[in-house]
Amino acid sequence: MSGEDRVLLLIGSGLKLYREYIIESAARRATELGLKLVLVNNLKPTWQQEYFDEITVVNVFDHEQLRDAAREIASRRTVVGVACYDEPLVMPAAELAAEFGVPGLGLEGVQGCRDKHRTRSLLSAAGLPQPGFELTDTLEQAREVADRIGYPVVVKPRALGASMGVVLAEDQAQLDQAYLVASNASLVGDEPFRGGAIVEGYAVGPEISIDGVVHQGEYRPMFIARKETGHHPYFEEIGHVVDAADPLLRDQELLDVLSKAHQVLNVENGMTHAEVKLTKYGPVIIEINGRLGGDLIPFLGRIATGIDVGEVLVEAATGIRTDITFTRREVAGIRFGYPTEDVTVREVRVPTDLPGLVTAAPMVDPGTELRLPPGGYLARHSFVVSQAEDREGVTERLRIALNAVELDADPLERKDVSAVLEMPAGLLDVDK
Repeated sequence: MSGEDRVLLLIGSGLKLYREYIIESAARRATELGLKLVLVNNLKPTWQQEYFDEITVVNVFDHEQLRDAAREIASRRTVVGVACYDEPLVMPAAELAAEFGVPGLGLEGVQGCRDKHRTRSLLSAAGLPQPGFELTDTLEQAREVADRIGYPVVVKPRALGASMGVVLAEDQAQLDQAYLVASNASLVGDEPFRGGAIVEGYAVGPEISIDGVVHQGEYRPMFIARKETGHHPYFEEIGHVVDAADPLLRDQELLDVLSKAHQVLNVENGMTHAEVKLTKYGPVIIEINGRLGGDLIPFLGRIATGIDVGEVLVEAATGIRTDITFTRREVAGIRFGYPTEDVTVREVRVPTDLPGLVTAAPMVDPGTELRLPPGGYLARHSFVVSQAEDREGVTERLRIALNAVELDADPLERKDVSAVLEMPAGLLDVDK
């Protein structure tokens, strides 16, 4: 093993469409720091090859296989950091960082982020505003909890991402179906968190997300995304807008809540994606994820603020206190195209030349089945990204761009609500 052979280990590359821009800048920053990137991935590499010095292919969702592969790499190379931005893998990645003695979320930190029930419990005990909540194992227990908390309630799996299986229930009849949906959705998650569901009070107010970085326990926000959801009573995220001049970046109450929450969860080093409701009682943390944001939010952040998340990823994973000073002052947004019913896609056509359009792309191939909640999630056929001088301008440009997307598809028969959830098309990287 050579001291010059210093590597940053990345667990899971993610989709080319969603993550290549991050890996491209991460590879550049790693080279500047004298590091090499090494990837442990679930499928045979294609586009990833130009960015990594070495790629090991294993079933990363079998955590024993993942650990064995990472340990084998560490036995012959000097691992100086472990990075991961794929929700199902953040826990084993943090455990490996702790085992190798390199910066990471910390074992308590990753547990606090990954386990939504633990998050709620710790934040409540620390006096931070939280809705009433309880982890339930049966429908009868869920009914009792909902009656005690008071409707409406939100029913959610204990440890899934992308709002999968999260349902609003306004009465007991809706609760019964919501519990079935959430509990079934949990079965595709990590084994310790399967079955049952969390029942919690519904926090009323607009929702935002905050991508931040933590260095030795010090939390700093990078940028804020204003979130748009749809497909009621589900919580599909259909769009985001990032404004470098967002006044919430200077809201001391919000910043204090975020900082205290990270301290309470004992997050040590890394990047987090926090989701917050702005209620009449103040900012209420919905969850904190031990990874950077999805939905191309980091891409919007780069357009709006100049912060390059790929560079931050490398520096945070190797213990460097990164510079997150804004170098741009713009507004950028994304909207996702959804079908109006369950469909099999024939073709998706996106616009190429519209005012303020940064990029647009199909997200699925011909023949892909897209299912709306509760039969499926993230049934996105396309996205459009636009920028403008203000939020109103971006919103209008996104509306025009999304209306220009053309979907040719055949309808599918809806799945029964009791069907076991299948992972959404395109959620995991594919081998093309």
